[in-house]
Amino acid sequence: MTEPTPGQAPAASRATLVPLMLAAFTGTVGIMAFVAVAGPLAHVLSLEPWHLGVAMAIAGVAWMVMARVWGVRSDRAGRRPVLLLGLAGFCLSYLALALFIEAARHFALPAAATFAGIAIGRAAMGTFYAAVPVVAGAVVADTVRPEGRAKSMAAIGAASSAGLVVGPGFAGLLAGWSLQLPLYVTAALPLFALALLWVALPAETPGDARPRPAPRLSDPRLRPAMVFGFLAAFAVAIAQVVVGFFAIDRLGLDPAAAAAAAGTALAVVGLALVTTQTLMQKLDWSPLRLVATGAALAAAGFAATAAATTPFMLWAAYGFAAAGMGMVYPAVPALAANSVDPGEQGAAAGSVAMAQGLGIVIGPLAGTALYALFPAAPYLASALALGGGALAALRLALRRA
Repeated sequence: MTEPTPGQAPAASRATLVPLMLAAFTGTVGIMAFVAVAGPLAHVLSLEPWHLGVAMAIAGVAWMVMARVWGVRSDRAGRRPVLLLGLAGFCLSYLALALFIEAARHFALPAAATFAGIAIGRAAMGTFYAAVPVVAGAVVADTVRPEGRAKSMAAIGAASSAGLVVGPGFAGLLAGWSLQLPLYVTAALPLFALALLWVALPAETPGDARPRPAPRLSDPRLRPAMVFGFLAAFAVAIAQVVVGFFAIDRLGLDPAAAAAAAGTALAVVGLALVTTQTLMQKLDWSPLRLVATGAALAAAGFAATAAATTPFMLWAAYGFAAAGMGMVYPAVPALAANSVDPGEQGAAAGSVAMAQGLGIVIGPLAGTALYALFPAAPYLASALALGGGALAALRLALRRA
């Protein structure tokens, strides 16, 4: 474990943090805007729900596979070119997808061709956007001292969480004019971040000068962060996929009311994440302390969700769980960054992102399988997993003290 040059770290972090936050915010707004209009677009294009599900899954797999590739590449070629390429590629692939959807509507393409085009477009978006959070984390690791990394990553996380809240509402507002309009506008928004990063990012970072073989996925230094990252993403993915079903079967709501309750719960999650990650910047806690505390809070929130019988209880429990996850998410990459050397920061960030991507892929499958047993089962499983993670983080923190 090393730290950057003391005289360089503070200035570099001030110069790059705001553009990195803008990149995270605009990228998330774009992703969530697409999710918000995907259902209506699928209906207009005569696609089945499973078409949309598969296209989303393909994007997730592409992101998971490419995260470490981009991270390792940034260790060898530098942060600046990889981050700029990833953000530019995301904008271009998003715009290409919007144009394809326009053409599919205009020329009434067959459903199979439309599905293939959307799947390819989403895969390209996932491929390029995977570089953004990974390399952003590596830039923070390069330019911020170890004790301040969790705070800086929390600032980027807060910006991304704000995008979760703003994206759907922004898309809904623009969709009143045209279903395609949200796609064009949100595809262009990251260009502002690209311009700022072009100016703000240095040509070289501390990691560029010390290239070395990338650490293996089995590297024991990365194992705790990867496990915690997987558990966090796994639990969140479960919560996202089963909330609508839970509102119908446990709360006894009709489909329309259940959709409203689920949407409110997810909005509460976004607000709780923003609030927690903003407050985190005032804490001087170690990453392991943040993981242990946050995972314990999230476990309690998911356990409370399992016992919810009214929409208000559901929203309160989701908010509580999200507050805990808001501590875990930025602490995990900080934990990985503090465990490796400068020339390995990109690979470390990519490895954690890959583990998180695996959780996002497996979570919905496990959640729906557990839900078939009884409605509370997915939430209880998440509570147990995160509770175990909290105990493991506490034990590791005590061992290192």
